[in-house]
Amino acid sequence: MLSLEQAVAEHGGRAGTVFTNGVFDVLHRGHVAYLAAARTLGDRLIVGVNSDASARRLGKGPDRPLNRELDRAYLLAGLESVDAVLLFEEDTPLAVLAQLKPAVYVKGGDYDMAQLAETPLVQSWGGRSLALPFVDGYSTTALVRRIRG
Repeated sequence: MLSLEQAVAEHGGRAGTVFTNGVFDVLHRGHVAYLAAARTLGDRLIVGVNSDASARRLGKGPDRPLNRELDRAYLLAGLESVDAVLLFEEDTPLAVLAQLKPAVYVKGGDYDMAQLAETPLVQSWGGRSLALPFVDGYSTTALVRRIRG
């Protein structure tokens, strides 16, 4: 796992840097497919993981995230498609993006990229902002509901 400063020093502003972010609470096939697709858009994939406090503020439920931030980051770092992982405390990755300046910013298919504040920021240095389609039938919220019965 990298600090933001390390990520910026190693990958910031480079043409092949792809960045995505999320909670990634319970890693499943949909996450793995999404991250693999994101990685094909550049030379390296940096994943920003919401801290536990940040994840709780996103309104996914009082008992979420189920997995702690370091556990979530560790699992993501072990994926072949992921080159580096960093934690962030804010509700959105705007501060991370402003420093990292990736060539591509990616989110899952349920996001309208035109509505995100991240999009004009990324476009301000010539970067691209895009949504990748989900693998149907995979959702952490649905998986948690199914487990709890």
